[in-house]
Amino acid sequence: MILERILPFAKSLLKKAVTPGDTVVDATLGNGHDTVFLAELVGEHGKVYGFDVQQEAIDATIERLNQHNLRNRVTIFHNGHEKVLDKIPFSEHGSITGAIFNLGYLPGGDKTIVTHSGTTIAAIEQLLAIMAPEGMIVLVIYHGHEQGAIERDALMQYCLKLDQKTAHVLQYQFINQQNNPPFIIAIEKK
Repeated sequence: MILERILPFAKSLLKKAVTPGDTVVDATLGNGHDTVFLAELVGEHGKVYGFDVQQEAIDATIERLNQHNLRNRVTIFHNGHEKVLDKIPFSEHGSITGAIFNLGYLPGGDKTIVTHSGTTIAAIEQLLAIMAPEGMIVLVIYHGHEQGAIERDALMQYCLKLDQKTAHVLQYQFINQQNNPPFIIAIEKK
């Protein structure tokens, strides 16, 4: 397949925005795959801030980071991503170059614990306020469940209204696949 699948495309976008030594955010730790990717991307002098509300996700992420000897590059907060502004040190404001959200529920976890548009939009707004110019926010939207469809619709409405003078917004989606395949919304701060 020549076209990039959703998760590889998300990583491609972040690779274009993030360089070694940068500061980035994993807004939904999940099972730690993106956290490891980001920690490798920022290198030994970079910093990753990770957020999750589930201890199960935090534990899985810490274990994965330890397996790759990357734990020292990551600060983890047992908080929702809507706490970005409160938790990321002021000294980092203006220097964040990338952020990723995998929205929905924890794969293999409790499917009743899901992300919600209100907190996700709050996090996006906070990130846009503290990101560096050309910083990239990647939203991977899993919408094949009831709350996922609600969050998808609210995020689409929000992103459609973002001022083109402050951000470029891209949607990347396979439109002929069955079963509500995930898609990406990428927001590049101007």
